[in-house]
Amino acid sequence: MPGTVNPVKYFTIIDYVIFALLLVASMAIGLYYAFTGGRQRTTQEFMYADRSMKCLPLSLSLMATFQSAVAIIGTPAEVYANGTQYWFIGCSYILGLLIPAHIFIPLFYRLHLTSVYQYLELRFCKAVRICGTVTFIFQMVIYMGVGIYTPALALNAVTGFHLWGAVLATGLVCTLYTALGGLKAVVWTDVFQTVVMFTGQLAVIIVGVHQAGGLSDAWVKVRDGGRISGIDLNPDPTVRHTFWTLGVGGVFLMLSLYGVNQAQVQRYLSSRTEKEAVMSCYMVFPCLQVALMLSCLMGLVMYACYGNNSPLEQQYITSKDQMVLYFVMDMLQNFPGLPGLFVACLFSASLSTISSAFNSLATVSTFSAGFHFWMNSSFKEPPFITFIFKNVVFRFKAALSIFGMVGGPLLGLFCLGIFFPCANSIGAVIGLAAGLVMSFWVGIGGFLSRMPSSVQVLPLNSTNTVPAASGNITGPAVIDAAR
Repeated sequence: MPGTVNPVKYFTIIDYVIFALLLVASMAIGLYYAFTGGRQRTTQEFMYADRSMKCLPLSLSLMATFQSAVAIIGTPAEVYANGTQYWFIGCSYILGLLIPAHIFIPLFYRLHLTSVYQYLELRFCKAVRICGTVTFIFQMVIYMGVGIYTPALALNAVTGFHLWGAVLATGLVCTLYTALGGLKAVVWTDVFQTVVMFTGQLAVIIVGVHQAGGLSDAWVKVRDGGRISGIDLNPDPTVRHTFWTLGVGGVFLMLSLYGVNQAQVQRYLSSRTEKEAVMSCYMVFPCLQVALMLSCLMGLVMYACYGNNSPLEQQYITSKDQMVLYFVMDMLQNFPGLPGLFVACLFSASLSTISSAFNSLATVSTFSAGFHFWMNSSFKEPPFITFIFKNVVFRFKAALSIFGMVGGPLLGLFCLGIFFPCANSIGAVIGLAAGLVMSFWVGIGGFLSRMPSSVQVLPLNSTNTVPAASGNITGPAVIDAAR
């Protein structure tokens, strides 16, 4: 019966098999590209897939890179608790992709950069490049920890799945196929994992709607529960979510991710031509809209099934992070294999995020260590250099519990160089430092000010503001920063 809860949930053998198949398939793709083509003998092939990628796989990879497991379990919980106002962040995708396509991509592609942070050295000086690189490494290492640990912790709490077993399986498989297969393996596993993500979410939505009594009944429940939000044009910045904070503020989030982030720029530069790089950026738009739609629909289906009778309030779970997985195990427990499919979906998001982070971290750290003589694509480096480069991937298996919000200051640093010819190196370093101090002050202060650790469900009007949960790490503010 929809809305009933059972505190005991178990994986079946079929669920474990489906989850294992995801890991095996991802490994197989990495091994395939490790032993075909040029066999990753050159850094040009390892880092940029010989600049031979087409726009369709690149667009799916660009979307999957920051469609993390944090977002997949955080966005539905946000919609369940506060309604569909968060959906308006999709409006920011328009400018957030058009600007990179017509400003950042042409600039970086024509400069034939190896690392996006080389631009900072060309525009300012080596010190600015090092500052930008260190900031990026800090951001991505911490984000990797969140991306791996969060879904593993939620899965452990709801199903008893071994916590460190899930962390190690994800980290080991991801590290191996990234190190062996290079960017080609990362991109094509992203494509495979995107299909798994969409399939898992769609399966949960279909079954959830059926459990809620059908499409019409589900719609009535979410409508009467006040979970369908209209556009909120309130200019008050303290309101939880409005069109201005999501649709306008989200543009800067998108620019930091799709304009100047090494993981994304690396994919643009792997395109066969500049035109295909721009097209891949365009094609990210529908992919992101589909991903956002599925996540928001999952939140509405959760509300249609549980209403205000939240498993968190019933103390069957202990944090907001566990809401989605509990819903999956509760609603799909009579459908063997479907819980495993969704867990595969969740860890697909984690794998795509971590593999992209590994690859981009290896690139920026290696080329910040002084190996600048590979800029000529015709140069075939000695085998020991390739060995050193590949092993950089293995050095970033760190899992931390918090991450800094540094995308904004980094975006500001690049924009300073591109749009203000009068800016100098001293101003760039001071600006980056000031931006980081401000973002940490606002970000950490925001978390400390939201002490309640439970999800507060709105009674009727989903546009009202409520304190966000701070006892977990998948609140909307963190989702924004993580995505």
